[in-house]
Amino acid sequence: MASETSAASGAKGTQADNSRGARRVEVGIVLSDVRQKTITVEVKHLVKHARYGKYIFRSTHLHAHDEKNEAKKGDRVEVVETRPISKQKRWRLIKVVERAAVLGTLDIKEVEVNAPKKEAPKAAPAAEAPKA
Repeated sequence: MASETSAASGAKGTQADNSRGARRVEVGIVLSDVRQKTITVEVKHLVKHARYGKYIFRSTHLHAHDEKNEAKKGDRVEVVETRPISKQKRWRLIKVVERAAVLGTLDIKEVEVNAPKKEAPKAAPAAEAPKA
């Protein structure tokens, strides 16, 4: 009996500790990181079409608070629902799950440049007869 009450009180203790309630956590791709401390995240989810039954992707754009400006465009991030921070921001960045592949870096090789060849001057085109 004592163990049952301690287990029940332990369950209530975790409930009391989690006074904020259940918060949704979503994983998505960063679409924009232009604004300071704000990112736009696209979250895709699969839904079944009501009439045809085909599964299709739907997406939602979330505005999330990024305090340290650590997320960049193309990163996969995890965001959590939070209190309203601004007119549109209702989410907060938890962590960057996966960094985007850097496409801008290229290996530049030394290339030997030959002097351009001089071309023979082209003949002037013949004047065409005016059409009436």
